[in-house]
Amino acid sequence: MHSSKHTLVSRRVCYTTFISSERISIHMLHSVITIIQLILAAFLILIVLLQQRGSGLGAGFGGNSAVYNTKRGIDKVLFQITIITSIFFFAISLLRVVLAA
Repeated sequence: MHSSKHTLVSRRVCYTTFISSERISIHMLHSVITIIQLILAAFLILIVLLQQRGSGLGAGFGGNSAVYNTKRGIDKVLFQITIITSIFFFAISLLRVVLAA
């Protein structure tokens, strides 16, 4: 009887430790995801600010009046990096919502 009682207590301690470590790892994962999301947000803002001015909506107010504007060189690279970064930012945001639920 003493052996089974000791085993039960041992299992309970082990389960409690597992639950506690699981909570810590989920909390740590949430913190890491939040940091990644902040870095991606700052990087996305920087990339958008580095893109060429005078294109897009600014064309209607005296900016570049070309209807078709082909992106070349660094403009094309910045445009592609913006798209990739925004996709990663969206995915990280969805992951954060799923983990919060």
